[in-house]
Amino acid sequence: MKGEEWYQADEVAQEYDVKRFSRGGRLIDRREKRAVLDALNPLDDRKVLEIACGTGRFTVMLAERGADIVGLDISSAMMAEGRKKARAAGVADRIEFIRGDAARLPFPDDHFDTVFAMRFFHLADTPAKFLAEMCRVSKRQVFFDTFNDRSTRVLYNWLLPMGSRLYGHDEVKRLIDGAGLTLTDANHDFVLPYGFYRKIPNRLAGAFRSADTAIGDTPLGDHVASVSYWNAHV
Repeated sequence: MKGEEWYQADEVAQEYDVKRFSRGGRLIDRREKRAVLDALNPLDDRKVLEIACGTGRFTVMLAERGADIVGLDISSAMMAEGRKKARAAGVADRIEFIRGDAARLPFPDDHFDTVFAMRFFHLADTPAKFLAEMCRVSKRQVFFDTFNDRSTRVLYNWLLPMGSRLYGHDEVKRLIDGAGLTLTDANHDFVLPYGFYRKIPNRLAGAFRSADTAIGDTPLGDHVASVSYWNAHV
């Protein structure tokens, strides 16, 4: 995985949410959570696995809405932050955090109703292997996002501490087919990249988001969007 050592550092885990989801990043947080909820609902009593759960942003949210969820991550420090969130939200009994390798998931076939991963595939060195494992342990649904190779993200990708793997839409569709999944829905968003929103005050983010979505709603929008959300079924 790209940036594996960086990602597991204690100081990265402690500052992760603040650096990415403060200022204009709050808008990103809301949009990503809405994308997950739109794809995964209804959640009552559903067995869910989150790959690369990190600090538990989505894990805790889904547990609050009735899911029984396992959060898997390679970073113990990240999951420690997630456990704090779960206890504060009163849903620790609905979440199990497990340190593990997404390429060799420690679960039997068809163990979960839904398996999903956010902000994971841009770090993946073997995406086909990871997606095949997600498919193997899911009996119904696989959901994930990718960063796109025709977007403004290309302009600053080299500045990131670990770099990012960028995908074309056709490449992702081939990965989905290769994993034995059927694509049921795809949404493409954020003409302006995440890094831009994180640099501006939250009070300005809404105005830029309006312009962003106006472009995104045109035929050009899908081609230049920086992020795609892929909803597939087994």
